[in-house]
Amino acid sequence: MESDQISKNIVVLGTGGTIAGTASNASDNIGYTAAQVGVAQLLASVPGLRSVLQGVELLSEQVAQVDSKDMSFDIWRTLAQRVAYHLAQADLTGVVITHGTDTLEETAYFLHAVLPRELINAKPVVLTCAMRPASAQNPDGPQNLMDAVAVALTSGAHGVVAVCAGTVHTGLEVQKAHTYKLDAFTSGDAGPLAYMEEGQVRLIRNWPLDPMDKARVAIKDISEADLWPRVEILMNYAGCGGEVVDALLRPCDGVAPLRGLVVAGTGNGTLHQGLEAALRRAVQAGVKVVRSTRCANGRVLPVAGSEFVDSGGLSPVKARVALMLELMGC
Repeated sequence: MESDQISKNIVVLGTGGTIAGTASNASDNIGYTAAQVGVAQLLASVPGLRSVLQGVELLSEQVAQVDSKDMSFDIWRTLAQRVAYHLAQADLTGVVITHGTDTLEETAYFLHAVLPRELINAKPVVLTCAMRPASAQNPDGPQNLMDAVAVALTSGAHGVVAVCAGTVHTGLEVQKAHTYKLDAFTSGDAGPLAYMEEGQVRLIRNWPLDPMDKARVAIKDISEADLWPRVEILMNYAGCGGEVVDALLRPCDGVAPLRGLVVAGTGNGTLHQGLEAALRRAVQAGVKVVRSTRCANGRVLPVAGSEFVDSGGLSPVKARVALMLELMGC
């Protein structure tokens, strides 16, 4: 009986976002201020959680309180440390994270990349969010929270995933694809991992099992890093030149030197000849260049003889996270 109780706790880590936002008018779904409601208060306002938990203890912790457009490396560092700590506890079955929608996909990939493999291959880390503030007449956050807790309690669940509008996405593939509608996220052409149906998970694919022996970079190394490598993102477009690359390469007082560039190329990562020439100059200056695509679906397929490595299927923002971790020495 004691061993059953040991595996029946959930912790919710709050970071702010729209799900914790408020507006002066309940009909205002865009003129709100994010990150106003604490995570404990947020959970207390969702009475339906009791039916999902069925007696399981729900813990909470406020890790940060920000609009996710202002997400920072310091918050990522703290969040990764707290997630790893909780996952390592024998009495915890999973972690839920409340997060803003704008950078949720970056945080999801970051956690996927840095959390110890033995932990995320055994327990779930579930990010959830809202497109309407907590003060809205019909907020979507409460249902998303209930779905996220249900996922965290699901037998066999593991890996970093995101839950929004009744759909479960993997942290590797999730992308925000719409500015306003409640179902704002997609998994691209990979498709969703699962759907939520009356509090139950209907799997479309198997839970993601990461075959890597270790994380891209150890949380210990992240915690000791004084300065994260500066990596910028550029986009290719008609008439694109290399002026922005050259400007980024110039030394600037008080700004860290450029270490990496991710290019959101057209189509299969193609680059305007003017931009391509500038990227060669960047490589000669010691900058690592990675090609991604600005297309919403598909991945950059490797081309024989290409001067720049491709992103391995990652979107530009996730490729940036991966390149920063690579430059940190993983």
